[in-house]
Parts: sequence; C-alpha cells; structure tokens
Amino acid sequence: MPDELNPIRPTTPEALDMTRALLMKARHAALAVLHPKTGAPYASRIGCMVSDNFQPLSLMSELATHTRALQKNPNCSLLVGEPEERGDPLTHPRLTLVAKAHFIMREASNYEAIRSQYLAVIPKAKLYVDFGDFSFVSFEINRIDLNGGFGKAFRIDPMGLQD
Repeated sequence: MPDELNPIRPTTPEALDMTRALLMKARHAALAVLHPKTGAPYASRIGCMVSDNFQPLSLMSELATHTRALQKNPNCSLLVGEPEERGDPLTHPRLTLVAKAHFIMREASNYEAIRSQYLAVIPKAKLYVDFGDFSFVSFEINRIDLNGGFGKAFRIDPMGLQD
C-alpha cells in the first residue's frame, strides 16, 4: 500500500499513553474466539482487569462457550474501550488486542497472588471465584491496534508498553 494511503500512523508517546490508559481502565472486554463446535466466529463479553505489566486477566467458567473455545484454540482477540455518554461511538478510542489465552491452574505457584489482585480490582467476583468450574485466564498480547478515533490508527508494539 502506498504510504499516502496507509492509515497506520507512526507510534507516538501520546498513542502509548492512550493505550496504557485504556488497558488499565478496562474492567470488561469483548472476546472473539472460534466456536468450538462450528469454527464460526463467536463473540462474548468477559470481565477482565489488566495487571501492572499490561497483561489482561479474566475469570471464566468452564460452562461458557468462550472458555471451551479457548481450550480448543487459545488464539483470540479482545476489544477494549467503551464509548462515552456523548458523541459518535466511533470517535472514542478503543484497542483490538490479538492474543493467546493461557489457563492458570489452581495449583500454580502464583495462583493466590493472581486471585488477590483480581479481587482487589473486581471485588464482586468474590461471589464465584472459588466455584470449581471457574479458572483464571491470562492473555499474552501479540499485537495491539489502537483506534484513537477517526484518522488516529496506530499499531502498538506490546513490548513498548513496558517503557
């Protein structure tokens, strides 16, 4: 694609700051997976929080279709960022995260730390966090597309968030 038609802008400090802010503010996300039986695209809303190292984390029930989909194929995408009360929703910033899901077993050495961190951010999860069918899932981000509003598209290197 000729440079004059490429909508992706070079990454700026402001784009990195916007990405970090959107991630840290996230308390839920749209999760896109491939349906475990049909292979068709399937989207669901999940609760989530983002750790200090900018890794999304969710608590999921084994009974949910999206959990079974991730168990079959851990490749997924998350959409983070919500429109504000006013204005065109397409003018508000959002992130598309291309990721790989990793299930965290209760026997993992860091399980209790993850549980405490998650409950500190999402205290209502205390109602079901210890149910036998629930487990934590972390998302290893492979790619970030920031849409900061019309004409503000950026490809963010996940490693650049740590700077």
